[in-house]
Amino acid sequence: MSNHMTPKERVIGAIEMKKLDRPPVVCFTQSVTVDVMEGAKIFWPEAHTNAQMMADLSCAIPKVTGLESVRLPYCLTVEAEIMGCKVDLGKLDRTPMVKQHAFEAESPIEVPKDVIVGRAKTVVEAIKLCKQKVGNEYPIVVGTTGPLTIAGHLVGTENLLLWMITDPEPVAKFIKAAAQLERQYIKALAHAGADVIVMSDPSASTDMLSGEMFDEFAKPYTKEAFADAGKAKTCLHICGDTTILLDHMIATGADCLSIEEKVSPEKAVELVNGRKALVGNIGVVRPLLQGTPEDNYNMAKRVKAAGFNLVAPGCGLAARVPLANIQAMVKGVKE
Repeated sequence: MSNHMTPKERVIGAIEMKKLDRPPVVCFTQSVTVDVMEGAKIFWPEAHTNAQMMADLSCAIPKVTGLESVRLPYCLTVEAEIMGCKVDLGKLDRTPMVKQHAFEAESPIEVPKDVIVGRAKTVVEAIKLCKQKVGNEYPIVVGTTGPLTIAGHLVGTENLLLWMITDPEPVAKFIKAAAQLERQYIKALAHAGADVIVMSDPSASTDMLSGEMFDEFAKPYTKEAFADAGKAKTCLHICGDTTILLDHMIATGADCLSIEEKVSPEKAVELVNGRKALVGNIGVVRPLLQGTPEDNYNMAKRVKAAGFNLVAPGCGLAARVPLANIQAMVKGVKE
């Protein structure tokens, strides 16, 4: 396939592991930086709660950076807010964070019949606006939160991990509810026009779980959450060193896997062996935040040569990542 493809066609083709002249260069995780905000003249935290601002800011990503994706929203707290957690919306260069959990171990929990409220409604409306604005040219990539991470937001991640060892019953209760919530939310995102739905589940990393624990506390709930994604492509992002988790991630059924630089790109391609499309895995601290344009150009070349289907940052971009570094990454792939 040739250079005449639109970025959207290239991204979908790459996820389907079609033979392309080059991989797309994208960011499937948080993609907005201060430079993108300056270019769009739209800023955080206001854009977190205004659909038009969110759409216009996300549509500025490819224009400012050269990346071949439009990505929204900008945090992992939307679902927690639906369930009553208090969220600090952050500031210009800091994403929203959960500030107060909503449940205790013995608390009853029920997923609302309508989950498209508050910022979830903002995201759904912003997807529709992005679709109208650039949807024929760029893929609309929508970020969501994995059930295990949502459950941690509901009760506190430290509590959840302790209960896995001492009292698994409430753990299952909260992760199950989180999966039910996420399934409804993802269905609405797909219906609104999301081309790719990315589920980030940092609490399912090897910093927290073994492979066996992943299979018990993450895999079935990830499958359930993605069950109504419809025609949207699905991507699972897990932070940290996912070397021992790659087979487990593949077993979730997600269309592609997004991984960090803690796995060497060559090793990742060897282990996955064409079973799923790979997204990543340029370091977001080094080289993207702290390196030089040359460092980023060279790393992009390496990830491309290793055989990643989509070259991308290995995790969400910090708001202060220099624009020159992102542009050098893009150049390393497109050349």
